[in-house]
Amino acid sequence: MATNPAGTQLRVGRLVKAHGLKGALKLELYTDDPDGRFVPGATFTLQVPEASPWHGKTVTVREFRWMNSHPVLFLEDVNDRDAAESLVKAILWIDQDAESPAEDDAWFDHQLVGLDVVRDGDRVGRVTRVDHLPAQDLLIVQRDGDDAEILVPFVKAIVPEVDVAAGRVIVTPPAGLFEELPADDAAPEDAAVPHDGGDATTED
Repeated sequence: MATNPAGTQLRVGRLVKAHGLKGALKLELYTDDPDGRFVPGATFTLQVPEASPWHGKTVTVREFRWMNSHPVLFLEDVNDRDAAESLVKAILWIDQDAESPAEDDAWFDHQLVGLDVVRDGDRVGRVTRVDHLPAQDLLIVQRDGDDAEILVPFVKAIVPEVDVAAGRVIVTPPAGLFEELPADDAAPEDAAVPHDGGDATTED
């Protein structure tokens, strides 16, 4: 599920692993049209840490292909494995075409901030911001009642529905994400301890 921190771009992929010795990179896709997005000559803005040598730079597609059903990307000026390794975990962004419809499962941050967070039909909080991490995006939710901040992974399994028009996101969080799990009850001190050989007996 993709979001956009800049408001004018869409996140379309993440470089996850160097592939082979000629600079290829395996790609995690955040677009429904990879063959249309990753055409030779397409240029992408990079989201990388400030310490990265690629910070502030763009990359251009040399070739896109499928290898054993995995999408693989070749970039201009990335010609060996070392160069490819330096781009691992980089997120690729592309300028949104104002004349084209938005892709499925892609939202701008400003569309998500302020939405009610609904669980089992009840509101449990409100989205206050979106954090973009290399592995995934996080919805930062201010929980109702105590204003605690909950970090909700923005993935389909936990956030199955985003309804901007209705002003809400539906969440199906794992146990313990929005509430503390009760501690296991301690066993009573006089509880019988099972053991081999049946009941214990005493002699007079």
